[in-house]
Amino acid sequence: MIQLRDVRKTYHKNGTTIVALDGVSLDVERGDFLAVLGPSGSGKSTLMNVMGLLDRPDAGTHSFLGEAVETLGEDDLAALRNEKIGFVFQSFHLLPRTTAQENVELPLLYSKRRDIGGLGARALDAVGLADRASHHPGELSGGQQQRVAIARALVNDPDLILADEPTGNLDRRSGLEVLALLQQLNRGGRTVILVTHDEELARMAHRLVRLLDGRVVADERLQRPSDAAELLAAAGGSR
Repeated sequence: MIQLRDVRKTYHKNGTTIVALDGVSLDVERGDFLAVLGPSGSGKSTLMNVMGLLDRPDAGTHSFLGEAVETLGEDDLAALRNEKIGFVFQSFHLLPRTTAQENVELPLLYSKRRDIGGLGARALDAVGLADRASHHPGELSGGQQQRVAIARALVNDPDLILADEPTGNLDRRSGLEVLALLQQLNRGGRTVILVTHDEELARMAHRLVRLLDGRVVADERLQRPSDAAELLAAAGGSR
């Protein structure tokens, strides 16, 4: 699905050059559940932005679904992002004056689909929030808001879910609910990339890539990933 070869990315700020990615090579296969783990400043968000077609590397090659990203124009990249990638962020980015279903349906406004009827309701049902479709974000808990954000990421049936610190604004129980949902989506065949600084969350993925100073320092397959649903049940179940 994704192939990075010797990818480099630098930023210039106040006369200082910051090396965010320093020769990253990485393959992501269909069906992977990959966690990118590292401390603040290790390059995690920059790597996510590159893999999510939000930013271009300064050097190296990037292939997404067989397309050489460096050959694509901005309109092509925007179309790929809308059709093939669902994003989930630490901040939920929900519009406060629109309902849960209306928030979920926002990506459909830019879709080329001819028939979008019922897709928002179906995505909410997939995350267990069909009964909250008419609620506004302020009427939902933090965990429910993040599930609405996941439904929004799912509404266009993307090949890839990119989750950047999706539990950062949640308590542990709500965070486990979100991770249990991501694991469920992965078991259903969805490719998931989780960006986190939390070792416990990272070990719920099947594969763990460690970043430090913009470089991949470890890439391991986990034989027994932690099961978020089991941890949730041990903590007393979902709310």
